[in-house]
Amino acid sequence: QTTGEARYVDDMPALAGELHVGLVLAPHAHARILGIDGERALALPGVVRVLTAKDVPGENHWNIFKDEEILPTGEVHYYGQPVALVIATSLKLAQDAARLVVVRYEALPAVLSIRDAIAQQAFFAETRRLVNGDVDAALAAADLVIEGSSFCGAQEHFYLETMGAVAVPKGEDGEMDVFASTQNPTEAQMVVAEVLGVPASRVVCRVKRMGGGFGGKESRSVLIAAFAALGAHHTGKSVRIALDRDEDMQVSGQRHPFFGTWTVGVTRQGRILALRARVFSNGGFSHDLSLGVLERAVSHLDNCYRLPATDIVGRVCRTNTQSNTAFRSFGGCQGMFLSESMLCEVADRLHMPVEAIRELNLYQRGDVTPFSQELNSDWNVPRMWDQLKAKARYDERRREVDEFNRRSTTRKRGLAMLPTKFGISFGVKHLNQGMALVHVYMDGSVLVAHGGTEMGQGLHTKMAMVAAETLDLPLESIFISETATNTAANTSPTAASASSDLNGFAVYNACKELADRLRPYRERMAGEPFAKIAKVAYLDRCNLTAAGHYCTPDIGFNWEKNEGMLYFYFTQGVAIAEVELDTLTGSHSTLRVDIIMDVGRSLNKAIDIGQIEGAFAQGQGWTTTEEFLYFPGNGRLFTTGPGNYKIPSAMDIARDFRVELLEGADTSALKTIFSSKGVGEPPLFLGASVFFALRDAVVAKRRQEGVEAPLYMESPATPETLRMACEDRLAQMVKIPEALKDGKTPFVIRI
Repeated sequence: QTTGEARYVDDMPALAGELHVGLVLAPHAHARILGIDGERALALPGVVRVLTAKDVPGENHWNIFKDEEILPTGEVHYYGQPVALVIATSLKLAQDAARLVVVRYEALPAVLSIRDAIAQQAFFAETRRLVNGDVDAALAAADLVIEGSSFCGAQEHFYLETMGAVAVPKGEDGEMDVFASTQNPTEAQMVVAEVLGVPASRVVCRVKRMGGGFGGKESRSVLIAAFAALGAHHTGKSVRIALDRDEDMQVSGQRHPFFGTWTVGVTRQGRILALRARVFSNGGFSHDLSLGVLERAVSHLDNCYRLPATDIVGRVCRTNTQSNTAFRSFGGCQGMFLSESMLCEVADRLHMPVEAIRELNLYQRGDVTPFSQELNSDWNVPRMWDQLKAKARYDERRREVDEFNRRSTTRKRGLAMLPTKFGISFGVKHLNQGMALVHVYMDGSVLVAHGGTEMGQGLHTKMAMVAAETLDLPLESIFISETATNTAANTSPTAASASSDLNGFAVYNACKELADRLRPYRERMAGEPFAKIAKVAYLDRCNLTAAGHYCTPDIGFNWEKNEGMLYFYFTQGVAIAEVELDTLTGSHSTLRVDIIMDVGRSLNKAIDIGQIEGAFAQGQGWTTTEEFLYFPGNGRLFTTGPGNYKIPSAMDIARDFRVELLEGADTSALKTIFSSKGVGEPPLFLGASVFFALRDAVVAKRRQEGVEAPLYMESPATPETLRMACEDRLAQMVKIPEALKDGKTPFVIRI
C-alpha cells in the first residue's frame, strides 16, 4: 500500500469494450418527478443507454426496511439523489451526458435539520427506551436539577478511495461477477441478485481490499454496486462506476448528527442520581442503519458512569438529506458526547472540575448499566483512570495550565481527561457469526478465506496470524487472497469492531480441525518439512480443506423488556488531552495526548496502536475541524471536497502523542479469540478529549472576562465557534442579536 503496488477497484485493467456509469442527480431536496427525457444524451456518440426505474428488471426497493428505491419512480427525497444512469464509453462522456438528461420536477416542501424535524414531528416509527428506577423521585431528592441540551454534527467518512464497482457479466445463466469497494459483500450480492431478478448463486461479489471504509461502505456501497450491475445487465458489457469526491459526499450518507435534551439530578458533591434524556438523530430520508445507530447511542449515553435512575428515549428524525449511515463508533460516540457535554454544564453549575465529577461517578465492578448488563472482572476503567492520571502527571499539569492561563490574556490552555467504554457486538443477533474456509495445498502453503474484508485496518494480517498460530506454521506460509461470496457465503459486514472476534474464531475452528487431521502425520514424520507432510497426507487421501463457523454465545437483547446481553464485552480506554487556544482567532494547537486502552491480549500490538492513533485523530476531527453545512434553500451540501471540508492534517495531530496498552489485566471473563478485544471503533470517542480541553480553555477565557454562566458549546468546535464562545468585548460587538435573526434565512445551516 505504501509503495502504490496495492490494487483497488478502479486500478483493475479495463476489459475489452468496458463501459462507464454517469449519474443524473436531483437538484432538489424534495420533489415530484414529472418526466425524464434522455434523448439529448443518447444523441452523443458513445452514449449507449440511459437507464431509469423502469429498466430495473427485478426488485427496485432495497435496504433492511425496503423503504428506499434503487432508482426513484415518483419522488426524489434529497439533493443529489441519483435519478437515472447514463452508460457510455468513457467516464467523462458519461458524466457530460448525464448533465444533458432533462428531468422535470415539481418542488415539494423539505425538512433538513433535526430541530425542524422535531418541530414537525417528522420521525420514523420506531422508538428506543431504557427506563430504570424512579426518575421522578430521584430528581425530587436531588440537591440540584439541571436542564439543558447538546448537539453534535455530522462527519464525512472521507475514505481515500471513493465508492466504486466493476460488474462483469458472464454471458450465461444470469451469472455476474461484481468487484466492489464494499464492507458488505453478502448484501451487495443479495441486492444485485434481487435487482436483476436472479438467484443469489448467480452473483459473486469480490473484494480484494478497500482504500478505507469507516462504516461508509457497509450499506451505501451496495447501491453503487447495483448501478454497475444494472448497466452490465442491459449492455452485456463490463461496466465500471467510480464516483468523484463531490459525488461521493453528495450521494452517500454520513455520520448521524444528534441532538439531545436532558434533565439531570445531582448532589452538591456532584454524584448523579437521575437522568431523563430525549435523544434525536438525523436519519435522512430512509431507514438505512439508523435504528441500529440510535440503539447504540441510547445504550452508550451512560458512557462510564453509574446512573441509578434513567428514562432515556430515542427517536430517528426523517429528513430530506442523504440517508445517514454507519460510521466508526456507530452512534456510540454521539451518545457519549451528549452525556459528557451534560457533565460539563453540571460542573459549571457546581463550580467543580468536571474531571472530579467524572471520577466520582465512574462505574465499579458489580454495577449494572441502564441496559441491565453487570460489569464483571473485565471492567478496568477505574484502574486505567488512576494509572493514567499518575503517569501523565495530571494534577501537576492542571496546576501548570492554570498558572499559564493566569499569566496569559489572549492565549489559553485547556486540559481534559476522558474515559470511554464501547460495547462489542452487532445489535442484530444473527449478524454475530463468522465463517472461514481453509485449504492446505500439497506444497505446504495455506490459503485462508474468511468473511471479513480488508480496508487498511489489518484484519487479514490478524487472521493470518491466527491461522499460523493454530497450524503451528510460519506467517509467510499463510495467504489470504480476497473476500468473495463463493468462498465465504452468508457473511456479516465487516463492522461493529467484531470482525477479528467472529472471523478469527471461525479461522481458528477451521485450522484446529486441519491441525487435528494432520497431527498423526506430524507425529510420524517429526522433523520433516511441512510441505512433505502435506504431500504425504494428500496421498493418504486426507481431507486438507476445512470450513469453520463461529457464533457469539449468550448474546441477545430485548428492548421492550430491557433484558438479555446487549454486548459481549466492552473495550475501554482513558485519554488526557492538552491544548492551546488563540482566543483572538479561535485557532488551536494540540500539545499533548496520553491514551491507555484495554484491548485484552492484543493479537498484534502494532496494528492495535495504529488503530488507536487513527481512531483518535478521526474523533478529534469530528469534534473540531469537520463541519457539515447545507444550503437551506435547496438542501445542497455546501461543504463538499477538501477545499470546504477540513479533515485533520499533520499539524492537527498532537505534538506529543503517547499511546499504551493496558498490561496485566484479568482476562478470565473474556471468551474471545486468544482473549483479544475489538479495537477499530472504541478509541474514536477519546478524540473528543481535544474538544473538551478546548472547552476548558474557553471557560478560562470567559472567567477572565467575568462571564460565569454555564457554557453551551456544540460540536464541532470550529475556530469561529471557539472565538465567539469566549464572550469577550470583541465577540459581543459582532454578535447578532437574536431579535434580528427572526425571519431571516441563514446562508448555510447545520442539520
